[in-house]
Amino acid sequence: MNFLEKLFEKVLWNSRFMIVLAVFFGLIGAILLFAIASFDVYNTAAYVITTYATHAHPEHFHEEVISGIIGAIDFYLIGVIMIIFSFGVYELFISDIDPAKDENGKENQLLAVHSLDQLKDKISKVIVMVLVVGFFQKVGHTPFNGALELFYLALSITAVAVGLYFLSKVGHHEH
Repeated sequence: MNFLEKLFEKVLWNSRFMIVLAVFFGLIGAILLFAIASFDVYNTAAYVITTYATHAHPEHFHEEVISGIIGAIDFYLIGVIMIIFSFGVYELFISDIDPAKDENGKENQLLAVHSLDQLKDKISKVIVMVLVVGFFQKVGHTPFNGALELFYLALSITAVAVGLYFLSKVGHHEH
């Protein structure tokens, strides 16, 4: 019975290497998101250059440019989430990432993850930023008719700002 128990525990322990699939495909996802975002920025830049070169000024030119850039930021931030996730689960389940340490053995704190809670906190902060960027992208496409709608816009921006303020305070108290 002792042999079967040891064998089972060894198989169970080594099953953690399945995490490499999540790490690998997480990085592929990040690369795809960064590529898409970069193409979006390139296409937006080409649109701006073409518009100014032809002296044509479409009706919603500024909104389209801002939307293209903010959309790219959204993709970049989600790509960052994928990178943080990949690094975090690798360090938690497989091994510390040696190249992330300097010559004195001190690790870079940017991507260092020592617990699932720490990984969740890092990812959730970037997700909040994705939501904020998405909010401002939607606001840019919303037509406002009257003072009451502008007041609601001001209230929603204030709510986002207050939320970000408290999120930053919580982050500083944890460290």
